Amino acid sequence: MVNRLPPLHDLAAFEAAARHSSFLKAADELALTQSAVSHRIKSLEEFLGVALFIRVNRNIALTSFGERYLADVRDVLDRLGRATRALTGATRERLRISAAPALGARWLVGRLAGFQRAHPEIELTVSSSYDLEVIRRGEVEVGIRYGADDAPGLVTRPLFEETLFPVASPAYLASIGPLASPADLARANLLRHPQLSWRTWFRAAGLDREVTARGALYEDAMLMYEAAAAGQGVALALKTLYASYRAGGTLVRPFELEAPDRAYTIVCSPAAAQTQSVRQFCDWLAAEAMS
Repeated sequence: MVNRLPPLHDLAAFEAAARHSSFLKAADELALTQSAVSHRIKSLEEFLGVALFIRVNRNIALTSFGERYLADVRDVLDRLGRATRALTGATRERLRISAAPALGARWLVGRLAGFQRAHPEIELTVSSSYDLEVIRRGEVEVGIRYGADDAPGLVTRPLFEETLFPVASPAYLASIGPLASPADLARANLLRHPQLSWRTWFRAAGLDREVTARGALYEDAMLMYEAAAAGQGVALALKTLYASYRAGGTLVRPFELEAPDRAYTIVCSPAAAQTQSVRQFCDWLAAEAMS
């Protein structure tokens, strides 16, 4: 018996709409009108006999049927794309990566040339983000995030554990006087980041104190480290990210004490985790983390 299959263009419209959570954005990507995308989704729903999206005013969200169907549709489209590239000789496959900004700039990008030499058939697209939703929506295949070991609905793989410690520019440390003990940080501007806890380091130092709010709060860790290097205060550094600043002498450690913290984690969707290019990239990342 020949299986009845829905039209391929209906599946492509469904995948794009689910990824963007928007018929309009899917239409822009597919060079269609919003009405055409809506019609294709409706055609697919009628073919399947189930609703794939919940429509509330202009917003859409996947139903439970839609969530289950999406993983299989993405897998099918991915396999079809690879088969087409192999048959036509277009062997380069695109792999989209999203890294936490500071790790991407200070650790990842300097290593990517090694992966490209080993896998010239894979074309990398690299972006930066803290967001897990870009992975859930299928906008990227692989994410590298800090403290994302518990990411419901996604496949995670530890990359490396991290430790925290204070850092500052030599000039700033000279300006506030000697720091003989962690308690002397009461004289300093403590630069802050939402994912890095001063309380964690103070606890490791045997101090039970709240963080003063004299230092600025930075959403981007790279900006915080650059501010510290410019003499604006003391920042909490992750060991991996500190290496390049130490080598350049722009940041130094006033104390040797390190506090264990969370881990950098590789994150991808269950469908993406099954693809060969993602497996190759994740294995390469894990090997680099151990080198």
